Amino acid sequence: MNKKLKLGIPKGSLQNATVSLFRRSGWKINVEGRSYFPDIDDDTIECALCRAQEMSINVESGVIDAGLTGLDWVAEHESDVHVVADLIYSKVSSRPARWVVAVAGDSDINNLEDLEGKTISTELVKFTQRYFQSRNINVNVKFSWGATEAKIVSGLADAIVEITETESTIRAHNLKVIHEMMKTNTQLIANKTAWQDPVKREKIEQIAMLLQAALVAEKLVMLKMNVPESKLPAVVELLPSLNAPTVASLYQSDWFSVETVVEISVVRDLVPQLLKAGAEGIIECSLNKVI
Repeated sequence: MNKKLKLGIPKGSLQNATVSLFRRSGWKINVEGRSYFPDIDDDTIECALCRAQEMSINVESGVIDAGLTGLDWVAEHESDVHVVADLIYSKVSSRPARWVVAVAGDSDINNLEDLEGKTISTELVKFTQRYFQSRNINVNVKFSWGATEAKIVSGLADAIVEITETESTIRAHNLKVIHEMMKTNTQLIANKTAWQDPVKREKIEQIAMLLQAALVAEKLVMLKMNVPESKLPAVVELLPSLNAPTVASLYQSDWFSVETVVEISVVRDLVPQLLKAGAEGIIECSLNKVI
């Protein structure tokens, strides 16, 4: 019996971010050329490229044991899969994306009820239909093959349901958002039969752990510094940390080595404070994984 894990890598806009995340997690995936089966430096894994929109269908059927796709596409197909982990990353940022309802900026449509009898264009057809049906609003939902924002400009739709991270494309088409339908993020999902296989489950859990560890590490750095004993209390008081900072005495000296892990966002303000408090030789180190 083949115990290799069949792993789906999302093809398209999420592909590069996913390959980069795997690299930081310890796996090198080679997607050069036109092959749909990229190489990976792990003999226990077989990779296959698959569009995120179709990933959950293939995982549910068992064509793929586990894969990465958006919560939105799992919801679109109502796929019966095991959600292993939420992974907050995307092609642009490290925050969840949103599916929103947008209309022309000068439209008198201001809420969902105003869309009664109107036409909506979207890739997320089934979910959108269920969403409006649950609110007893009758709309005509049409599938969009792309350039969804232009459907309003060209008069092919009264509204769109589109995914956005920054709303920059929506604003560029002079559209306005009137409602947020759902937040979505990447998920690692598994076929339920594969999840019950001890060998495959162990591999899936390893992947989930290291991907999550790499994502946590993206937001953190390690700070190292030397501090004289007389200044140590003041410096330590300034330091946020995952736990308590590590403090070690330097050999035959009244100085100490101090190490701590902090969020990247605080470093620019923290370092000047540490210098004023008496720290010297401050070193900032990037992290690959935090477990």
